[in-house]
Parts: sequence; structure tokens; C-alpha cells
Amino acid sequence: MTMRIEQLVARAVAEAADIDDACLRSLEQIGTALDLDLVVTWERTTDSGEWRCTARRRRGEPAAFAAGSRERLLAEEGGLETAIEFELLSERGLVAIVEGFGAEPFAPDPELAGSLEALGVGLGQLIERRRAVRSGDVVERRYRATLDASLDCVIAMDHDGAVIEFNPAAERTFGISSEEAVGREMAELIVPPELRESHRAGLRRYLETGEPALLDKRIEIEALRADGTRFPVELTITRIDVPGNPVFTGHLRDITERLRAERELRESRARLVTAADEARQRIERDLHDGSQQQLVSVAMTLEAAGVAIESDPEGARRLLAEASAELREAIGELRELARGIHPAVLTEGGLDPALRGLAARSALPARIGAVPATRFPAPVEAAAYFVVAEGMTNAARHAEGAARVEVELREEGGRLVVEVRDDGPGGAQADGGGLRGLADRVAALGGELEVESPAGAGTVLRAEIPCG
Repeated sequence: MTMRIEQLVARAVAEAADIDDACLRSLEQIGTALDLDLVVTWERTTDSGEWRCTARRRRGEPAAFAAGSRERLLAEEGGLETAIEFELLSERGLVAIVEGFGAEPFAPDPELAGSLEALGVGLGQLIERRRAVRSGDVVERRYRATLDASLDCVIAMDHDGAVIEFNPAAERTFGISSEEAVGREMAELIVPPELRESHRAGLRRYLETGEPALLDKRIEIEALRADGTRFPVELTITRIDVPGNPVFTGHLRDITERLRAERELRESRARLVTAADEARQRIERDLHDGSQQQLVSVAMTLEAAGVAIESDPEGARRLLAEASAELREAIGELRELARGIHPAVLTEGGLDPALRGLAARSALPARIGAVPATRFPAPVEAAAYFVVAEGMTNAARHAEGAARVEVELREEGGRLVVEVRDDGPGGAQADGGGLRGLADRVAALGGELEVESPAGAGTVLRAEIPCG
């Protein structure tokens, strides 16, 4: 029996299609050779340490993989007594136990015990190999899932420069299917023509010297889509640690939108600086041409009154009255100038009184609707105020035939929403100088400015400004 069981198991392993098949065939042959009603393999789970049934063979049935606790199995197979039990061992120690059950107790057999001990070592190594294969399958599935879910393009290349991996993000970005990409030279596939030779030369140099020039560095470069369009990408190339010839993985990210946003930010900052310089120069000019001249005139009038106060008292009184009127006019101009810089009523009373003051001075009839009673940070209130001021001014200047302007403010999700509507003919352009400067002011606070002006349906100027 000893020689026969070893031969049967050896033949089963040799004839098996794979490791799983070899394990089941071995279980089958053990049951047949020892005339057992039930043969079970137990393995310890890695999480709880509980012994679980992983394979079973019942007389008259083919062996199969299974799952269940020892208590459940013994309850289901009542009336059977344990005939044999032997351990399956590998270099790591105990990996599994095989138990055979029969209707009659099994007589002790020292020769069989030795044979089963040797068989346990061989089957233990087989179990270990099966675990390794399954672990590798799990790793491969996780890798594939990660690759498929990646938002970045992942492209692998062999030592000949041919594509061996092309993930779904790369398919979407480059407009090439994985089936079309795999096997083609990467230089011809996605590298712009003028960069191809340097790409090939860099690969040859690395294969000859082993000295990397671009590996594990983040670079910005242009790539080529299937339709011939070029676009900027951020690229990192890494060598995969596998035996044999080098294999490389490139992670690419389309940075078109990022570069556009950076460019718009630079342009916005430049416009803000220019607008600040122009505003300062306007204030200087207004002060010089307006209030300064009036104050100089007041000073001269007062000097003349001082000279005439004894010789011509009546004339001196007239000069003082004239100086007083000029001074009141100069004060009014200074107030208007200060209101254009930052209205005092906005600082003191908030948006509601400041906007109602704008409405009172508007060239078009203006209605101020809802205005939150909450006080917001000063930059937010200033931006909202100037959005309304610009909307009213544009409606009066450009909305020919408009009869009214309506203003509403509301707080939504941590943002102050400002809307200025007119009933003019629409068709307003959103890229005017005043609106561009206003958009920069709102963007500097992290907000957005929009203009909706369909022909024949009026114009809506809307700003959303973070205020949390």
C-alpha cells in the first residue's frame, strides 16, 4: 500500500493540468488508495487563524475545493471516525493538514506513517506553490484595477522602445486603443517628430552605460495625439525592477488646463498691477486738476479778503463768501473722489446703505432687492459694491432703450452671489476693459464673474465671491 499510494500521488501530480488540479488529484488518489469515505484538507486562515476546509473528496464523488469549519463538516458527516491524519509541511513549517475518515478505525501502520510523512512534505510544497500563484493572481488583479482606474496615462515600454502597456487613460488622452498601441514603437506613436531621435538616443545610451538622464525626474514636454495635435504633458519615467532586459513605465498627465490657468493668473496679476497704476494716476490727475486748483483759488481769495478787510470791509465780506462757496464745492468733489476709491458709507454701514446710495445716483431707475444684513469681510463688500456700480454704469451707457436696473444679493454655500439685471436689448460683450478689471478683482478673492446677454433678453452681470 505504501509504494502504491506514493506512485498514485506522483502520477496524479504529473498528469495534472495545473497546481490546483494536482492538489485535487492527490486528494482523490489518497482516498482511493486508503479506501476512505472522506478525505479533507485543512488550512489555517491568515486573518483569524481558524482551521478551514479548503478541499474535500467523498467516496463516489470527484474531489473539489470547498470552504467550511471543522465543526460544520463533522456535523454533516456524522457516523465517521478519523482514520488518518498527517501534516503538510514546507520551508515555512506547517501549511495544512489532511484527514481521512472512514466507517471503521484505521489500524496503525508504521511503514504507512513514514510514507505519509514524506508525502506530507511533497504536498506541503505543492500547497505553498498554489498559494504563491493565487497571491500573484491577486496582485495582478489589483495592479490591473489600479492601472485601469488611474487618471494619469500609464505607458510601459520594453528595451526595444516598443509599447507593452497602454492604460485606459492613455487611450482617452491620445485617441489610440491599447490594441493599436501595444507592439508599436513609442517614439513613432506619441513623440513629436523633432524629439524622436533624441528619445531613441537616450534609450540607447542608457542600455549601453546604465547611466540615467531622465529616469525618476519630473519633466514637462510636448506629446502627440493620434490626430496629430500636440499638447503639453508632465512626464515621469521609471525603470521597473524585473529580471532580464530593462522595462520602463512612463506616467503622463495632460497639463493643458493647468498651464492655461497659470497663464490666466499671470495675465490677471499683470492687469491688476496696471489697473492699480492707472487708478493712482487718475486720482493724482483728479486731485491736481480739480480739488487742488479749487483750494489754491480759495487760498488766493482769502488772501485778497485779508488785504481788503480794513480798506474795503464790504468787498472783504464778498470775497469771504466766495471763498466759502469754493471751499464747499472742493469738499464735494473730494467726497465724490473718495466715494470712487472706497465709499465711507460702505465702511460704516455695509452693503445695504451703500447700494441704495448707488441706486439713488443711477442714471436709470434702479431697484435694490434683497441684500443680506450680514457684514462680510471688507474686500468682499468692496468687490460686491463695484460689481453693482459697474453693472449700473454699463446699463446706463450701453443698454440703449433699457428702462430699469434690478439688483439682488444673496448668500449661498459660503459665497456671496451678486446679480445686476437690466431690460435692455442684450448682446453685451464680456471682455470690455471695465469688466475685465472687475473680473480680476473678483478672481483675486477666489470668485467668478459671468455676463449673460442674449440678444433681445437684457443683460445679467453675476458675481460669486467666497465670503466664508
